[in-house]
Amino acid sequence: MMESEKVGSYSFVAEPFHVDFTGKLTMGVLGNHLLNCAGFHAADRGFGIASLNENHYTWVLSRLAIELKDMPRQYERFTIRTWVENVYRLFTDRNFEILNAEGLPIGYARSVWAMIDIESRKPADLLTLHGGSITSYICDKACPIEKPGRIKVSETQPVAEHRAKYSDIDINGHVNSIKYIEHVLDLFPISLFQEKRVRRFEMAYVAESRYGDT
Repeated sequence: MMESEKVGSYSFVAEPFHVDFTGKLTMGVLGNHLLNCAGFHAADRGFGIASLNENHYTWVLSRLAIELKDMPRQYERFTIRTWVENVYRLFTDRNFEILNAEGLPIGYARSVWAMIDIESRKPADLLTLHGGSITSYICDKACPIEKPGRIKVSETQPVAEHRAKYSDIDINGHVNSIKYIEHVLDLFPISLFQEKRVRRFEMAYVAESRYGDT
């Protein structure tokens, strides 16, 4: 299989309802596009969520790092490319490249995924998925940003509290991965976003939150 066939490419438009007060795409919308592209790419190659669900498995996001030079502006067309970098027994690394309307890279993302049993919620062996065929999609395409690191928590005193509501819950019955990003960004005053922009964002998902959890 040629390397180009291993990379999925998906085009989008920064709609007016997807941008913030600066006229640029929000981090939450970008995150949703990244996850959608991961889903499209996996489904097109036979290991999407619908296929996994038939055997009582699903994908869950474990880590995510996004690094940006810029964000698409309102009505601007942009493209997201995605590919599988590595497959291990319990995790797989998936990368992304974000291109502007001129086809120039404006950002990259790295993610780590696990396949879990829907009932037990425990990780499953990826190398048994369709006889390990997922490994045939491993791609050598470069992703020039650092991998997600271990996030150390130095302060244990909470700065805010959020109770998971209806709009937080996704098809897996837990708080959607991107909702965490939106809730974290909401902790900062709007004045900060008037003066600065997010260059790199990292999330580590260590446990599931469900409806009503705090």
